[in-house]
Amino acid sequence: MNMKKKLLLLLIIPILAYAQKQPRVGLVLSGGGAKGFAHVGVLKEIEKAGLQIDYIGGTSMGAIIGGMYAAGYSPSQIEKIILDVDLLSLIQDNISREDKSYFEKAYLEKTALSLPVKNGSIGLPLGLSKGQNVLNFLTELLAPVDNINDFSKLPIPFFCVATDIETGKEVVLEKGSLPLALRASGSFPSLLNPVEIDNQLLMDGGVANNFPVDRMEEKGVDIIIGINVQGTLLKRDELTSVASLLSQIVNFQMYKKSDQQVEKLDIHIHPDVNEFTVVSFNAKEAILKEGVQSGKAFRSVFKSIADQQIVKKKKSIIDNNTEKCFLIDRIILKGNKSYTQDYILGKLRLKEGDSVSYRDISKKINTLTATKNFQRIDYNLKNSFQGKKLELFVKENDVKTFLSAGLHYDLVYKTGVLLNYNHKKLLFANDELALDFVVGDDIRYNLQYFIDNGFLLSYGFTSRFNSFESNVLFNENNLNKINVEYSDFTNRIFAQTTINKRTAFGFGLELINLKISSDTFLTNDEETIFDDSNYLNSFGFLRIDTFDKSMFPTKGFYVDANFRWFMWSNRNEDLPNLANGSVGFNQYSQIDGQFSFATTFWEDKFTFLNTYEVGFTLGEEDSEIFDYRLGGYNKNYINNFIYFYGYDISSLTDQSFWKSEFHLRYKPFNKHYLSAIANYGRAAKNVLQRGELLKDVRSGYAVGYGLETIIGPIELKYSWSPDHNDRFWFFNLGFWF
Repeated sequence: MNMKKKLLLLLIIPILAYAQKQPRVGLVLSGGGAKGFAHVGVLKEIEKAGLQIDYIGGTSMGAIIGGMYAAGYSPSQIEKIILDVDLLSLIQDNISREDKSYFEKAYLEKTALSLPVKNGSIGLPLGLSKGQNVLNFLTELLAPVDNINDFSKLPIPFFCVATDIETGKEVVLEKGSLPLALRASGSFPSLLNPVEIDNQLLMDGGVANNFPVDRMEEKGVDIIIGINVQGTLLKRDELTSVASLLSQIVNFQMYKKSDQQVEKLDIHIHPDVNEFTVVSFNAKEAILKEGVQSGKAFRSVFKSIADQQIVKKKKSIIDNNTEKCFLIDRIILKGNKSYTQDYILGKLRLKEGDSVSYRDISKKINTLTATKNFQRIDYNLKNSFQGKKLELFVKENDVKTFLSAGLHYDLVYKTGVLLNYNHKKLLFANDELALDFVVGDDIRYNLQYFIDNGFLLSYGFTSRFNSFESNVLFNENNLNKINVEYSDFTNRIFAQTTINKRTAFGFGLELINLKISSDTFLTNDEETIFDDSNYLNSFGFLRIDTFDKSMFPTKGFYVDANFRWFMWSNRNEDLPNLANGSVGFNQYSQIDGQFSFATTFWEDKFTFLNTYEVGFTLGEEDSEIFDYRLGGYNKNYINNFIYFYGYDISSLTDQSFWKSEFHLRYKPFNKHYLSAIANYGRAAKNVLQRGELLKDVRSGYAVGYGLETIIGPIELKYSWSPDHNDRFWFFNLGFWF
């Protein structure tokens, strides 16, 4: 606004005040993504001037900021919320690993890209995120007004705008669930999934009306203030990509209509935020500061209007204690078809009579979201007889199949491309199948089928084929490394029980077919076969996983305890075909386990990860086939291969072992890690033999750099041991599989 208009407005306002009892002021906030943070800065100046807002309307981020202000949040409170919350993580719908199912943590954390499969065709998601975390966040924030369904009854009357995705028409939202309305208005195309309200599929209101001044005119207010954070059309030299062209086309109509809306304003405030984008979430402070500066330029105008507002409403002060508990006296569930109320409430771990907080409810909703069985979960909490009534609406996911992909490289398996096929409800309502197929230098597959009965006994079947080729010290008959081809075909049936998504214990039967051979053991170029036998064993296991991340964990612990009884093998029948000196099979057992814990300190910069592993053979395992084999770095080893820094694969071999590892990791920047590692261990026939626990201990050390990327971790490590002169470089790309 130029100086002449300001002076004219200062002359007009007293006349309006004289003609009317009191001018009613409407405030309109435009959409603009992260640029909308500037709204808060202007609101701070409005409050300082004592200007009372009588009606608020907004679109997208303007709707979210306006809705919070209408509900009773002060600009300073809104500013603190923006600064404290990781908005990008919120939008990405990141779910805490703690909330994921045990099946997902065990078998589905290996891929970088996941796409839905429906009617035999691979599709694309409607948005980068379902927006469930955004809805949960808004529901928590707006808990103090959750009993208000008519937005005109809020401390400040409010409306927001969304777009009907089927017709392209504008939809004004003034009733219903306030969090859901804000979520719909802010459903930025391609970023957040659209939202269904009253049988209309709604997306970001900016497409139809990004600056709804005309809708504010309809409310009969006397003065309309508009805060406009929209950008401008791109110049010719800025149109450098398909994305920029599409953005320009969408913006033609949006900006044309906005220009018309500006003409209807009494006061137009346009913060200079053109250098920022709709996703400049890391520039919060700068955008907020620009909003304050823009507001200061209108201080005298704000003050003049405030002076005419003789009757002041009592300012609502919101107290949103999300940790405060209340009683759930009724639960009403709607929208479920395939999944029963018992299943849904069981996953939520919620029943009538429970005492919970809003934060508890959000966590429980995340647990249900993590099942991937629901497109959206909406909920309202309303005052009831003794506490609150929970109204829960679920929209079930009609996509049961997902195809995922990952890329990996390491020094043992070389290059591999993982294709993961995940199918829910294949044969039963509560079953799940995951099939990993690896194409690359070493073809592998891993199939997991599981019928999940929750706390009750659950059942599963797994099948695996794994093969690799490496230079190893295979057994005591060879003093030098030989090139060994190792292939494993394993099938198992098992029963297990899971507790709290972090603990599983069970038992089963396992049939293993091993073929181990070498072309370099003898000098006559003939293949030497060390084993080509079947083994049947029974097993039991206990696994506890509370790590916050599968890679680079910062807190939590992990337990993996196993018992195997090798009951039968046809190795004795195959002895004539095996290498000279091979011995037969006799029954024996093995017990081994791993315990790891992680803790982070010094402003979350340093993480200490400590791991202990131990294994014993009970009885004589004369063939050495299942001896414990320490060495190398790979974390996708099978059977009794165990990584140990400072030594090559299978360098330390015997019937029992112990190992301890001390890992200090430093995070200089987000997703970047520097590591210093020391490990110590010993392999012997019996490492617990009296007086020999610390005899002939081997040690190895490593330093390295790691990076989290969209395709998984990238790690480079240099390893050595004072026990010998060998040095090793380890490199891996992508998730381990």
